[in-house]
Formats: sequence, C-alpha cells, structure tokens
Amino acid sequence: MQEGRRVLCLERDLNQPDRIVGELLQPGGYLKLKKLGLAHCVEGIKSEKVYGYALFKNGKSAVVKYPTEGHDPDVAGRSFHHGRFVQKLRQAAADVPTLTMRQAFVKRLVNSKGSDWDEGEAVSGVAYKSSDGTERIARADLTIVCDGMYSNMRKNLAEPKVKHNPSFFVGIILRGVKLPHPNHGHVVLAKPSPILFYPISATEIRCLVDVPGTKLPKDLPTYLQTVVAPEVPEELREAFLQAVNGGSNIRTMQNTCLYSAPLHQPGALLLGDAFNMRHPLTGGGMTVALSDCCLLADLLQPLPSFSNPILTAQSTADFYTQRKPVCATINTLANALYKVFCFTGDKAHEEMRQACFDYLSLGGVYSSGPVSLLSGLNPSPNILVMHFFMVALYGVGRLLRPRPTLQGLWMGMALLLVAARIIFPIIYAEGIRAVFLPKLAPRPTSSIRRPPAPSD
Repeated sequence: MQEGRRVLCLERDLNQPDRIVGELLQPGGYLKLKKLGLAHCVEGIKSEKVYGYALFKNGKSAVVKYPTEGHDPDVAGRSFHHGRFVQKLRQAAADVPTLTMRQAFVKRLVNSKGSDWDEGEAVSGVAYKSSDGTERIARADLTIVCDGMYSNMRKNLAEPKVKHNPSFFVGIILRGVKLPHPNHGHVVLAKPSPILFYPISATEIRCLVDVPGTKLPKDLPTYLQTVVAPEVPEELREAFLQAVNGGSNIRTMQNTCLYSAPLHQPGALLLGDAFNMRHPLTGGGMTVALSDCCLLADLLQPLPSFSNPILTAQSTADFYTQRKPVCATINTLANALYKVFCFTGDKAHEEMRQACFDYLSLGGVYSSGPVSLLSGLNPSPNILVMHFFMVALYGVGRLLRPRPTLQGLWMGMALLLVAARIIFPIIYAEGIRAVFLPKLAPRPTSSIRRPPAPSD
C-alpha cells in the first residue's frame, strides 16, 4: 500500500469482534508490528505490557522473563481486548489513501473473464455479496485470502489437514483482583490440563481454562467449580469462583491445529488461520501472522506490478518455503508444550512434565533459550529441538541421582520415549526438510495453464 498499490479489503463484518483468543501479542510479534509501521495500534486500547511468565505447579512457582536485552525499551509483550486491537488495525488500513474497505461476503474466486475460477487458470479476483445484497465482481492481479479458521476457500488454495485437538478453551474475565506477578502471563500446570491468566486491561484478567475431551461437560459451571478451582492459585481463586458463579461472561471455543500443503494458484495466496493454526496455549498465532505479513511484503515489494501472474507466482512460491522455519518453530513449540503440560497419569510423562517446570525454574540460559522461542524473538527450529531434549535429559539425570538404579534407568528410557513420541510426529507433520533445510525443500508447483507456443 505504501508503494501506491491500490488495495480493496473485503471484511465479512466490520463491527468490533469479541473473541477469547488473539489477546496476547508476543514480543517477537510486536517487533513485526513495528516493522510494518503499525506499533501505534497497541496504543490507546488500554493494552498492558507483558514482561514474561509465571509458572505454577503443585504449590510452587517460578518466574521467567522475556530475553529482550539488546532491543529497544518498548519491546515487550502486549495484552489487550482482541476487538479493540482489530479495530485499530482496520483504522490504520482505512487511513491509507489507496485502500478501500468494504463490508462484504466473499463467495468465490473468479478468472480473467469474471466467471467462476477453475483449476489451471490464474485467479483474477473474487465474486462477493455487498452489504446491500448486490453480488459484484472485484478484479485484482493478486488476491490474498485470509478468511479465518472456517475458510470456505481453503480447499481451492491448499491441501489442509485439520485436526481438532481433544480440548476446548473456556474463557472467563476476572475483575477486582491483581495477578500474583503483575504484567506477566501466568501458566498453571494443573490437572488435567493447563490454565492461563493474563491481563487484558488495568482492571481485567483473562482466564483461559483448557478442558480436555471432544465435548464440553454438560454442567460447565460445576466442572469449573469442582475440578478447576482447586487448581487455581490461591490469590486468584475467589475471583475465579465469583466469575464462574456470575456465569454471564463464560465463553468457549474448540482448539484446532491445521497443517496445509499449499496449492499454488497464480494470482492468489492463502494466509492466516485459513492456512495454518496451532494450539493457542503459547499465544503464537499473531506472531506467525505478522511475520508472514513482513515476509510477504519484502518479497512483493521489488515487483513493479502484479499484472504478470507467472512472475508474481515466483515470489509467492518463495513465501511458502521461506516462512516455514519461523512458523514451524512456533507451531511445534505450542503443540509440544501443550502435550507436555497436560496430566495423563503416566509416570514417565509426569517426570517429563516436572522436568520441564524445574528446567525453566533454573533460570539463566535454561529459561532464556526456551522463552526466546516462546516470545518469537528467536524462532529457531534447531534451538527448539535442542532445548526440548535438554529438558528430557535433565529429567533423566535427576532419575539417576544419587546413583543409577535399574528402576531409574528404566524410567529414564521411558521419559526419552515420551519426549520422542511428542515432538517427532509434530515435526514430521510440519515437514522435516521444509523446517530444517528450507532451501532444499520443493517449491509449490504452479497449476496455471500456459498458452501454447506459437507454431512455425
């Protein structure tokens, strides 16, 4: 847009959204927001700075800080009401003279003739239903599709593997109470699964309770009172029960993972939750989205125009391969940490769970390395795998002290097996070569039908 390109933004609903996710922007995501010139969008919405995390398990706690040394003083996490942040982003976009924003429902992709797009053709725009009920055609050299987790165009632009995690997030807002560690996210390694707390304004704390299972309990308030409340830190328990008993602000959502292999259709690109999702435990979704925006802007900026779908497609193909190490690191960390933090009753898994808590509690490089991944400040897949198995080996070392025993050796082997069973399937789903050797990964192939060569 800043190069003078004309942009049409079609939003299904321009009203302020009200969601229980997308409320925590990690420091790495904030840096990407600054790079895009949009740092002001976290101002004036009563956002709170977040400087790290407090971990709780079995009555013990530990605090880990974001490793922001070497960055500007403003670099920290930000937490806020999701809808307020979205409205600020929309206003920033609307202020660009070459951008037009409309409320509309996009129905399908179209080709250069304005007809329904078909496989093998270049995408030349969309057909949409405007707010007055009129169906219209919008033509564009490049169509960026980001229509969310319930995308109706995903099937045209990707081969998705949607996996609904066997859990739900239950969102509650606590008022009239302070966090034990102000300006920090709080993670409770509870039974049966994690509980999160973080500020979304100076007077409100968001609580997200992970409820395992394919269905929510029939009597959700009773479940929260009897199963979850005893696991909540004592300083927050009374406010938690008051919010549950109030009942009016209890919200739920199903947690979803989505791995997609891009179907590279020239003239179109798939972004956001429509293309890729991970467990929301670590709050990495917005960091991935903003990182993708920065990368895509860098790849498209040198092109004088997008009128040649073949040339444009070469840049967008590079986008799919170059994004992989960063997004896969954040995805893998989120999905692996969720599996580690859940209580299963298995002794080896509990050893891994305790080892993770104790490892982070050591501080220094033991916490700064993993938290640099979590924060998006250093999303390196190699560092992720190194620290994941350092946690496992740390757990094994504890089992062999003060001297090795057969039971300790057996449990240590079981712990390593638990670690391998958690992380290797996740990395495999992301694509081993794409994650660790992106330059050797195959680029998405174009499906466009090229015109036949002229005959002699």
